[in-house]
Amino acid sequence: MATVKTATLTFRIDPGLKEALRIAADQEHRSIANMVEVLIRGYCERHGIAIPHSEETKNNNGVRP
Repeated sequence: MATVKTATLTFRIDPGLKEALRIAADQEHRSIANMVEVLIRGYCERHGIAIPHSEETKNNNGVRP
């Protein structure tokens, strides 16, 4: 079974928002990274934004843009 590669995302956030995210993640028994992913997927679903599969984000040479 193939494993899905992940990308690293680093960003700055207001400390209060970070704490709220931590609380939300704890309540859902998720990691902070997984909670962010769930929130982004939910946003995209509600706003009709398609999330490309890993293969769709590569160019013809198999390299990500």
